[in-house]
Amino acid sequence: MKGALVMISVLLLAVIAILAFLHFRSRRDSAGPVAHVENGFEFVAHGPYKIVAPLFGASAERVWGEGHWNPKFLYPSPERDTFGEVFTVAHSHLKSVWVNTALDLETGHVQYVYVVPDAQAVLIDIHLQEKNPSATGVRVVYHRTALNPSFNARVTKLGNDDRDMGNEWQASIDGFLRGNANQ
Repeated sequence: MKGALVMISVLLLAVIAILAFLHFRSRRDSAGPVAHVENGFEFVAHGPYKIVAPLFGASAERVWGEGHWNPKFLYPSPERDTFGEVFTVAHSHLKSVWVNTALDLETGHVQYVYVVPDAQAVLIDIHLQEKNPSATGVRVVYHRTALNPSFNARVTKLGNDDRDMGNEWQASIDGFLRGNANQ
């Protein structure tokens, strides 16, 4: 069963990549290069690894996403955090399609790929590490690529903004952990 899920995920990613390439090849060739930026951040979540790590699943992120995170799951149904999960997220008037490409809580690796059609493709790579019994190190790197040159400035701005998200993520996760410390 897990092998079939891996195959479905790989095929879905391949189809998305091929369609994006074919659709935007002619536009990119005639309109110029597209922007690509990589930026990230690190912080320490003040909670034990076994509690913090699962919070990076798309469904579990709702508890600390402060109402800004509301994925609509396509797979699995019923919704649960698992390798290969597929969901959509509304971004103002746009909608992105997300695929979880790594959810290995034993090694502390979580990864997502998402595409906003005609705008950008993004890979988010998250690494978690137990610092001590009550602290978990978190490193997040965003890889953003515009899918057409008209989105270059936006991708560059979002990429630069990514560097500053560590304090916000830490405050949200720590706030959730403090609020649930006695449960």
